[in-house]
Formats: sequence, C-alpha cells, structure tokens
Amino acid sequence: MKHLFLIATTFILVSCSSQTQPNVVEGAPDNVKSYGTVITDEGRMSPEDLRMALAKADTVDCTFAGVIQETCAMKGCWMTMDAGMDEDMRVTFKDYGFFVPKEGQSGREAVMKGKAYKSVTEVDMLRHYAEDAGKSKEEIMAITEPEVAISFEAEGVLIYD
Repeated sequence: MKHLFLIATTFILVSCSSQTQPNVVEGAPDNVKSYGTVITDEGRMSPEDLRMALAKADTVDCTFAGVIQETCAMKGCWMTMDAGMDEDMRVTFKDYGFFVPKEGQSGREAVMKGKAYKSVTEVDMLRHYAEDAGKSKEEIMAITEPEVAISFEAEGVLIYD
C-alpha cells in the first residue's frame, strides 16, 4: 500500500509540474514557446477570417492567430485573445491538459490549433474568471448578465516572445 501511495504521489507531482513547461521542439526558433500538442502556424486564420467562418457554422476546427489579452493569474488555465471588433475570445485548453505561463503574456502574438465555437458563459463562471484574473470584489459583483461570445478550445498553442 505504501508503494502504491508513493507511485500515485510521484505521478501527480510530475504531471502537475510539467503542465506549464513549454515543449522542446527540435529546430524551433528561440522566440517561440510551444504548449500542449506540438503545432505549426500553417493555415492560420485572422480574427476576421474566424468571424466569417463562424457566421456559417457554430463550430470551426482551425488554426487561429491573434494577440493575447490576459492569462489566468492563478494557474494559467485559460487566456483571452483579441477576437476583433473590440471583443475578446476566451481560450481554454483541451482536457485541462496543459497551461500557459500566468504572467508576462499580454500583448504577445499566439497561434492556437483547436476548435472555435459560439458560447454562452453564465454569470457564475464569468465571476469565477474575474476572480482568477485578480479583479476587485466590486468588479466581480458588477457582472450580472451572461455573455454570448466566441470561445476556443486549444489542443496546442505557440506563443511568440
């Protein structure tokens, strides 16, 4: 039993510690960090391209390029990207399988591969996100309406320095 506990504890520590470490990608430029599944930036869509594709379908599998607005300050378990037209797009990571750095990412270009979709985020979740982002109690309580927006579930992310 003691060995089983030791093995389980080691597995948890190793898997948690590696979630925010970038992938080592042979031949990749030094200014690019890769997280999650290793992807390329081929065929990337702009915010305008993505909006046009989502006007025709509720879900689009794609590679998207944009600018990071904010990352989760608690774990790096989500980020927001500029989706054009003065809107942000919330990005989560497939199966909660990887995270991005918690600090210093705002304003950086990123490319993601995954699934973009139209979503409705309820007030409780919006307040949770605001809390994770370090917003004040007043800002959190000012959230009273659900948000209809574009969301993205990324299987892999490239972040450019």
